[in-house]
Amino acid sequence: MKSYLAKSNEVERRWVLVDATDLVLGRMASRVAAILRGKHKPIFTPNVDTGDYVVIINAEKIRVTGMKLLKKVRYRHSGYPGGFKQATFGYEMAKDPAETVRRAILGMLPHNALGREMGRKLKVYAGDAHPHQGQQPEDITETVRQ
Repeated sequence: MKSYLAKSNEVERRWVLVDATDLVLGRMASRVAAILRGKHKPIFTPNVDTGDYVVIINAEKIRVTGMKLLKKVRYRHSGYPGGFKQATFGYEMAKDPAETVRRAILGMLPHNALGREMGRKLKVYAGDAHPHQGQQPEDITETVRQ
């Protein structure tokens, strides 16, 4: 019995659309990360990007559970004295909801060159308008919601 290994030039990619309205951030992010990796396909190969393109709309209407808007804090440091910064999740969402959702999903992808390649197939928009109508994305919101 032989195992099938996908080749990057043979992978067929689809465009899928996810409406993030009232979806829980972590659950949606993990399911979208699996789609970006290609884990939903029978040809999944860990060292090949077999995933699909994902367009997320209405990122500003995403939900988080508990008190995460007030208590979840993101820290960063510039490397200079006094360069420590922190921001609550609520502040980050008010400032740029699309970037906040994108960071949550990218954090669930591999942290290497293959993960960066997968991350380039993710398109996130705060509102319901997006410039990818020409690709005719298939709406899979209900499968992500479950």
